[in-house]
Amino acid sequence: MLRPFYPIRTARLLLRPFTRADVDDVWAYQRRPEVARYMSWEPRTLAQTEAAVAQMAREDRLAGEGDCLSLAVVRADNDRVVGQVELVWHSTTSRQGELGYVFNPDHHGQGLATEAAREMLRLGFEGLGLHRIVGRCHAENHASARLLERLGMRKEAHFVDNELVKGAWRSQLVYAVLAPEWRLRS
Repeated sequence: MLRPFYPIRTARLLLRPFTRADVDDVWAYQRRPEVARYMSWEPRTLAQTEAAVAQMAREDRLAGEGDCLSLAVVRADNDRVVGQVELVWHSTTSRQGELGYVFNPDHHGQGLATEAAREMLRLGFEGLGLHRIVGRCHAENHASARLLERLGMRKEAHFVDNELVKGAWRSQLVYAVLAPEWRLRS
C-alpha cells in the first residue's frame, strides 16, 4: 500500500492528486495533436479532458495490484499544472511497476519531466518496495526515450509493429531499472 503525503515537493515542482480545477491546464496539452500523436487517444475535447481528470483524481494511492497512482505535476512558482506522472503497480508477487508521463510541450526542455519522473521512481522503489519499474514509449518518440535513459533506465526491448493503435501498427520501446541499480544512481 502506498498513499503519499501531499503535496510531494521536489526542487521546482509539487506532485499532488488532480482536482476539477486542473481541467483547463490539462486540456491545454491533451487537446494538442503533437501530444496525442504518441498516446492511445486522439486530441481530447474539453468534455473528454474533464472525464480524464475526474478519473485521475480518484487515482491518489496504490492499494493493490493493478492500481494506478496519477499525479498532477505543478510548477511551484506559479501553481500551474504542466503535466502528469503515473506509477502503475503491475505485480505484488514480482514487485513490478510501470512509470508513465505526459507533459505540456510548452514546458519541454526544462528538466521538469525528468524531475517529476525521478520522484515517481523514488516512490515506487522506496515507498512501495518495488523491485523493477519499466517505462514504455512509441519507438518514434525520441524525446521520451531520452527521458527514460536520463532516469538511468536501460533499453530492454524494441517491439516492432506490436500494437494496433488508431488504425496503424505501432512499434514500442521498453526500458527498465531495478531497485539496486536505482539506489546506486540516487
